[in-house]
Amino acid sequence: QVQLVESGGGLVQPGGSLRLSCAASGRIRSISAMGWYRQAPGKQRELVAAVPNDDRTNYADSVEGRFTISRDEAKSTVYLQMNTLRPEDTAVYYCHARIMPGGSLSFYDYWGQGTQVTVSS
Repeated sequence: QVQLVESGGGLVQPGGSLRLSCAASGRIRSISAMGWYRQAPGKQRELVAAVPNDDRTNYADSVEGRFTISRDEAKSTVYLQMNTLRPEDTAVYYCHARIMPGGSLSFYDYWGQGTQVTVSS
């Protein structure tokens, strides 16, 4: 059973920082892309940042220069360092990974349970 477990959300003042972590566990044969999405109330889920397995990174325009995504292959973990947070960054943040489970030859999409990030004074 493959799982993505997130941590690091919370309440922070505008201009503050938070670091999200997401660890993949279970029978995993291979991981391709890992990334973070977010969903604010009344809005669709959107891509925040992603890191494919070739170390390129992709960012939403709204977070470029403020957020940094990184990946630890050995720990099957992806991080999102969020700096200069704004009220509009408030959302539930979801970890995503494309994983080939043990015993499989196909990749599947997996999602974390979501972690709340609230930016407010």
